[in-house]
Amino acid sequence: MTPSQIWIAALMFAFSVVNYFDRTILSIAAPSMMKEFGLTPTSMGAVFSAFLVSYTILMTPGGRWSDRFGPRNMLAAMALGSGLLTALMPLGGIPGLGSLIGIIPGLFVIRLGFGIFTAPLYPAAARMNAITMPPLQRARVLGFVNAGAGFGGAVSPILVTAMIARFGWRPSFVMAGAAAVLLGVLWLATVPDRAVDTRVAQSPQWGVLLNNPNMRWLIGGFAALDYYEYIFFYWLYYYLGEVRKLPADDTAFYTTLPFLAWVVMMPLGGWLADHLTARFGIKRGLRWVAIGSLLVSVLGLVAALNVDDTNTLVALLSLAFGCAAVADVVFWAGVISVAGAQAGTAGGLMNTGGNLGGLLAPVVTPWVSGHLGWPWGIGLGGVICFLGALCWRGIDPAPQGRDSLPAEA
Repeated sequence: MTPSQIWIAALMFAFSVVNYFDRTILSIAAPSMMKEFGLTPTSMGAVFSAFLVSYTILMTPGGRWSDRFGPRNMLAAMALGSGLLTALMPLGGIPGLGSLIGIIPGLFVIRLGFGIFTAPLYPAAARMNAITMPPLQRARVLGFVNAGAGFGGAVSPILVTAMIARFGWRPSFVMAGAAAVLLGVLWLATVPDRAVDTRVAQSPQWGVLLNNPNMRWLIGGFAALDYYEYIFFYWLYYYLGEVRKLPADDTAFYTTLPFLAWVVMMPLGGWLADHLTARFGIKRGLRWVAIGSLLVSVLGLVAALNVDDTNTLVALLSLAFGCAAVADVVFWAGVISVAGAQAGTAGGLMNTGGNLGGLLAPVVTPWVSGHLGWPWGIGLGGVICFLGALCWRGIDPAPQGRDSLPAEA
């Protein structure tokens, strides 16, 4: 890879880190906000889902805009807009919008805006990958970039806990938003708009994409995977602290470990997928990694829910979340291969389906847990993840039916 390719990959990794930090800061600040405003877990789950509503609705348009206007421009808009909305999050409470329309509606509205600007992130990154990276290194670059989500999730429990303890939750949101804005400015200043000639001017081929059975299975499988992963993103901190009754410092530390597993396992999954693809072809290479990692993840989750020792619990949760991260990057490698020049649009479609599944997890998990207990609420995610593994039996990511990689997207 050239220095410019490495720099682009590094900045996209940074986008992923900061954006997931800005996503998960709410889950870390939630206990403080719930106590201050008297909110229940179910009402806070509705605020969590506000982001997923707009994020999901705008995902496919965000992917199309990445093809039409270029991924460089969409990534810049994502960073600047999402950073601004993160910084404005305190205005959703009291004083602020909460004084006018109620706390839950106020937080909901701002979180909706955050989702709107975040939507193009991964479709744009996938399109940038397709037009700038060597074909046999795309999966590992995807793994590196998407690992930023885990890194952002890993540092947020410890860093946000310390920030809230020192500054309070309101200034913490402002500082997190400022970091995203600064990163967007750096991207605009150092990545020239050389993607102009690769923009897709024609209308997206919706019928071709949606009639492709591979796309349908990718969308369904990613919906199952996102439901599963969003349980970790939104309820792991609460589960360890409020259900398992760990002290605050231990909760922050142990919440970090599964996200560190995500950081390590996602690039490893990308490397493994590239390696097996080069040796056995893209169909078997991607399918083996996806199915194997998802099955191990489910087994790890089931085992975790049946142990009492905290260290063993967190080790098994880390295994489960890390293996889910491996499958995550394989889905993105698959959609790039299937869609070719429509990678941004197709990535948006897949991520839309994914977040339709993820949209349910913040609300369904506490609802099921309230009726049957937290092991059942979290265990439901394992059942859905298993269904996602089965979807790969119907996916053939080889372009135009060839079990090989295209020279370019």
